[in-house]
Amino acid sequence: MNETDPKIPLGLCPICGKPAVTQHRPFCSRRCALIDLSRWIGGNYRVPDDDKDDEAETPRDDDGEA
Repeated sequence: MNETDPKIPLGLCPICGKPAVTQHRPFCSRRCALIDLSRWIGGNYRVPDDDKDDEAETPRDDDGEA
């Protein structure tokens, strides 16, 4: 990082709460970064889908298309 780059606050690691380090930002270590990756791959993080009700109300023709 050179002197013209803006300083971005590091904050705390979202996994363990320790201060984050630049190399692994936003995490404090490679270990915490890998824990987070494992959670993503395992499906622990999900975005709620409220559109399921809309699909049920949409009439479909015989081809299965709306």
